[in-house]
Amino acid sequence: MFGIVRPCSHRLTEGLKTEWMAHLCGLCLALRSDHGQLARVVTNYDGLIVSVLTEAQVERGTGWRRTAGPCPLRAMRTAPVAQGEGARLAAAVSLVLASAKVRDHVADRDGVLARRPVAAAARKVAAGWDRAGARTGASLGFDTAVLVDAVDRQGAIEALAGPGTSLLTVTEPTETATAAAFAHTAVLAGRPQNAAPLAEAGRLFGRLAHLLDAVEDQETDAASGAWNPLTATGTDRTEARRLCEDALRGVRLALRDAHFVDDRLAHVLLAHELRQSVDRAFGTTSCGHQGQVRGQGQVQAYGTPPTGSGNGVGPYGTSNPHGGTPYGGTPQGGNPYGGGVPGMPGAPGGPGGPPPGFSYEPPKPGKRGFWAGCAVAIGLCCTCQMCCAGEYEGPWSRKKREGCCRDCDCPDCGCDCCCPCDGC
Repeated sequence: MFGIVRPCSHRLTEGLKTEWMAHLCGLCLALRSDHGQLARVVTNYDGLIVSVLTEAQVERGTGWRRTAGPCPLRAMRTAPVAQGEGARLAAAVSLVLASAKVRDHVADRDGVLARRPVAAAARKVAAGWDRAGARTGASLGFDTAVLVDAVDRQGAIEALAGPGTSLLTVTEPTETATAAAFAHTAVLAGRPQNAAPLAEAGRLFGRLAHLLDAVEDQETDAASGAWNPLTATGTDRTEARRLCEDALRGVRLALRDAHFVDDRLAHVLLAHELRQSVDRAFGTTSCGHQGQVRGQGQVQAYGTPPTGSGNGVGPYGTSNPHGGTPYGGTPQGGNPYGGGVPGMPGAPGGPGGPPPGFSYEPPKPGKRGFWAGCAVAIGLCCTCQMCCAGEYEGPWSRKKREGCCRDCDCPDCGCDCCCPCDGC
């Protein structure tokens, strides 16, 4: 599954975790019910926000939940799931945007999509998703043409963008599409006065989604030669971070202008988890569950060797009886990790060692093609890894992901436990 808002389960209360899973499963089952089993592959974390916003604006009554049967993604457990217009709108939006993503991969001739028969089949699937999304949208009073138009304009804007082009010019189609989807939740909920503030929240959410995707993919895009907004416009990460921070503040302000019946989950996702998404993309996350820790102004990922002193004292002030740390080298040089005194045996520039200045960086895996990713996604679903695994590899992006309902046992995650928002 993909999306920028991926809440870590230990940051949600049990009640909110249950609600979040209800909307996630509700989106998946709405896709299956209205559009068939294959459509479930477009289930994504961001799409369910449409369902969350719709439900947050109405009085909770009967018919909003149903008990779903056992599912591999829930370790074969039953669960209450969201149903109704919000879940169906989320399904329609997810389908149309996923079809656009498929067409984009076909146009870029990514992976197996470079082959004409596969590309033709992918275009047929995308066209079917377009029609299905349009039918569901029409039954809800939502015209998906605004989404299709935004996607069609994206390619032309990217073709004209160059050094000096504003990033906001590039993100405008995504902003327009998400603004329309967010605003229509107010129509479904019978609160037209919420349409304007939710459209503004959606516009800024779309900006964040586009920018964070560009930040996370910049290195991979550079290696593969793919187009990236930051690289194409010559925008550095400092400016991108400033735009993200402005968008975060704007989303919170817009949400305050809307009237909700119960906005607890919407607030957590769009205020707090959106902040976590920005920190994660820029490598400044402070949550131990995300595999990184803060320390004296540095961020060090778990699993990487700590910096040793090479003088027999370990990183925690304890002596090593074998002389030095295995990562910082020994006084005699050579160690299997490339440390030691330069010029000594086994060390850089020394006998049996790598040449001076040598540094080894393992190759980064590239993205999978659409169909290969679908095959991997099916395998992840059938083995419950998307639900229960501590960590798994994203089927398309190959980025590290966390099981959406696993338990957290980290005693000191560093997360804020109190809401920092004014007026909460």
